[in-house]
Amino acid sequence: MTNNITGRREEQALLKKIYSRDPADLLAVYGRRRVGKTYLIRHYFQEVECVYFEVTGLKDGALHDQLKLFTEKLSAAFYQGLPLQPPQNWLDAFKLLSKAFETIPQNTKIIFFIDEIPWFASQKSGFVQALDYYWNTRWSSRPGLKVIVCGSAASWMLSNLVHAKGGLHNRLTEIMPLMPFSLRETEECLVHKGIKFNRRQIVELYMAIGGIPHYLNGIQPGLSVAQNLNRLCFQKDGFLFSEFSNLFASLFDASEAHNEIIRLIAKARHGVSREEILEKSKYSSSGGMFKMRLSELEEAGFIASFTPHGNRNKGTFFRIIDEYVMFYLKWIEPAAQRLKPSLKNTSYWESRMQSQGWKSWAGYAFESTCLKHIEQIKYALGLHAISTEVGSWRYISGKKGRSMEDGAGCQIDLLIDRADGIINLCEIKFHQGKFVISKSYADNLSQKISVYQTHHKTNKPIYVTMITAEGIHPNENSINLGVTEVTLNDLFAL
Repeated sequence: MTNNITGRREEQALLKKIYSRDPADLLAVYGRRRVGKTYLIRHYFQEVECVYFEVTGLKDGALHDQLKLFTEKLSAAFYQGLPLQPPQNWLDAFKLLSKAFETIPQNTKIIFFIDEIPWFASQKSGFVQALDYYWNTRWSSRPGLKVIVCGSAASWMLSNLVHAKGGLHNRLTEIMPLMPFSLRETEECLVHKGIKFNRRQIVELYMAIGGIPHYLNGIQPGLSVAQNLNRLCFQKDGFLFSEFSNLFASLFDASEAHNEIIRLIAKARHGVSREEILEKSKYSSSGGMFKMRLSELEEAGFIASFTPHGNRNKGTFFRIIDEYVMFYLKWIEPAAQRLKPSLKNTSYWESRMQSQGWKSWAGYAFESTCLKHIEQIKYALGLHAISTEVGSWRYISGKKGRSMEDGAGCQIDLLIDRADGIINLCEIKFHQGKFVISKSYADNLSQKISVYQTHHKTNKPIYVTMITAEGIHPNENSINLGVTEVTLNDLFAL
């Protein structure tokens, strides 16, 4: 593991495996904007012996500008900066590159890193076709050559490389989807920056900006979580004040339609069906385009699709899983409309974090954080070696046609249906101090168990698990229910 990279243990192990073997490799790296793809590749290979050649696509760049920049990088990497005549097309550009490879001894590793490849591969550019040709005819047989293609537009990466049907079909030797940091990696990142937050404070930060390395780089030591969020999110010169509009414009051509879909999904706390989104959408109509936009948003890590537990006939639902997107729509955007134009209120978020509105929202945001750390929860419960089906469950009583949002009934935050014949019913509470299970709360849990067992006609034993910040206060109610616990420290494991 390199000293300059926080976390990313599995990814670094994969890069080590690729670097260590002799045959040529073609690796695809993809993940959302700002997740640290370029940083990981660049800094990993800075610490190993190799010839490193990196080129980055120019967004909306004309072909001749892309080729000019490519040639300049090629000259700097292989010809001491001597001027080279830019080629006319990508076939000629890769021919020049192949000649440069031939100047390198066969026992030397060469890393060819193509960053933001979708920006190179504009319509009629011929980039993918040229890459396909040179990989298949020349580069794949060159020992020690590692070609790494990288992009933030996950849908493009999947369609044109990972699931390609043309010449690059099944040519990738490795695939690396790069996810945001987990809570543990976020903690390591902050510690590396000399920032001393306790784990509750880290979760409060995570619920606002997620585990995005570039966002975490904006956190300053010596300031509280609230002060940092106030500076980054609630002042006009704050980096995250205007990041939302850049997110979609940088990834999608029809960003207005993606923006609309995100906003429609965000209105439904427990998820919304494909049909409901389509019904309310102004930019999308039924058919392949709408399906593609949902897929693009999911592949980019902004939303997740799910089937309600035990209700597969209800179809696919969607919910927001990107913390910054949720935080922006709930807090930043409304604040920008309410506050004075200068937005220089240095204590705005500090006061908002004391409000009941934030406490209520934090409960939902913590639930989302827990759903991203299912493996840690299973590990804490000793279920890491047991096959499970995980999901939430919502039972709506009342008249037919009432929506999930306004209906009455039973809501279970998280269900873990285990292959060993047990079901864990998990309640998620972001509570200050130890959570006390009162008599009325215990009765409510018992009612949930009864409703679930009746509705699903199951005789599986149901165990109650409380997922809280600081654990529960043992009492007669918790003992009678046989409650098991998962705390913040468990979420930081692994």
